Amino acid sequence: MTYIGAIGAAQQEAMAADPRVVILGEDVEANVYGTTGGSKQRAQQGDFVQQFGRSRIRNTPISEEAIVGAAIGAAMTGLRPIVDLSYSSFLYMAMDQFVNQAAKNRYMFGGQSSIPVVFRSAMFYGLATGAHHSDRPYPMFMGVPGLKVVAPASASDAKGLLRTAIDSDDPVLIFEAVRLWGTKEEVEDGEYKIPFGVARTRREGSDVTVVGISGCVPLALEAARQMEARGVSCEVIDPRTLVPLDTSAIVRSVLKTGRLVIAEPAHRTCGAAAEIAAVVADEAHHALRAPIKRVAALNMQIPFNPVLEAEMYPTTERIVAAIEAVSADQLDTRTRRAGR
Repeated sequence: MTYIGAIGAAQQEAMAADPRVVILGEDVEANVYGTTGGSKQRAQQGDFVQQFGRSRIRNTPISEEAIVGAAIGAAMTGLRPIVDLSYSSFLYMAMDQFVNQAAKNRYMFGGQSSIPVVFRSAMFYGLATGAHHSDRPYPMFMGVPGLKVVAPASASDAKGLLRTAIDSDDPVLIFEAVRLWGTKEEVEDGEYKIPFGVARTRREGSDVTVVGISGCVPLALEAARQMEARGVSCEVIDPRTLVPLDTSAIVRSVLKTGRLVIAEPAHRTCGAAAEIAAVVADEAHHALRAPIKRVAALNMQIPFNPVLEAEMYPTTERIVAAIEAVSADQLDTRTRRAGR
């Protein structure tokens, strides 16, 4: 199943199982990207509407603040909304609703109300969509207590984590890398859920830990394959959820390998990689055999020119270079041995 097909399947199953689940957003009645296209995995006029009715598939005005505010209110009064916000850059228009309402209302009302709402958004970076449509703002929301932040990197994870998010009584933000939408993976039939805060080890290794986030996971796996041919064994970990973050899995891996590279599509300053690096420096400093390396987007606005934009983001080559830097002693030793 494709990644985007898994999103559609998860929504369809959740709506069939629970009449409280509703979908809100711009053009969700016939979503151009196919996330309300049901099992056919592509946009079909009226697909979800025919199955669930317009009372549960609600097109909204073009006002993110109104969409998010309405969803929070609906969640507090008994529904379980899924909000399709399209581009992740559009989340900025509703910052007060996210930070001061969704994140704080359970606390402000003394636990009298839960906020079971899911906010989906897509990161369109690297697709020449310009500075106003290409942001990867998940690190910003990691710093807001009360919000859960999810970044699936595969079809099976997208489905299982979305089902868990829909069942959660807390507000959940799911960030989807558009470049992953068309990727395929074996996905379990029927309903299944993946718990938050449990990382996925995508490749076992012994020499270097590589943590890949969202769209950087496939790049990290390719870098690991290239380094394997040179005698460096890389363990690739996908956190899957950033809040809660499975720090234990990452620290365990670093204690084994002694080296850490983190790759993510967000800007380098104050990114998820910075948080992970700080945790490892605090909890596994004694095990580190080399400085931690971060591979992230440059700290600049996104160029519209696709050639210039491509220079901003992590690539397999940049990840390989970081792995080479932290494992230089191993590479030198193996080169000398090969020369003999």
